[in-house]
Amino acid sequence: MKKNKKAYVREKLIGTLVFILIVAFMYFSGIHCIVRRIFGIVCPGCGLTRAILAALRLDLAAAFGYNAMFWSVPVLYLYYLKDGRLLPKKWMDYTLLSLIAVGFLGNWIYMLVK
Repeated sequence: MKKNKKAYVREKLIGTLVFILIVAFMYFSGIHCIVRRIFGIVCPGCGLTRAILAALRLDLAAAFGYNAMFWSVPVLYLYYLKDGRLLPKKWMDYTLLSLIAVGFLGNWIYMLVK
């Protein structure tokens, strides 16, 4: 059964708000990163919130310093909104998502060894 447009928009809006609330809670409570708190190592997403806030202030040097993959967050959000189909061909979507995954992995390795 196909959802009507109103229900679809409501579902995406609720998902977005829940995500924002979780990130805001972790940021303001001082938890920041559950992986780092439990295991003592950075996770691939460590620094993303600070990087996005720095990018919004147009401080790109600081944003890249916190997490070089900050630019991928809007792209991944668009994939969420479009149900995984952003580009005209599926292979293009898979290629872009694979490049983002490799970027996160490479950035994570860099953060672990620096």
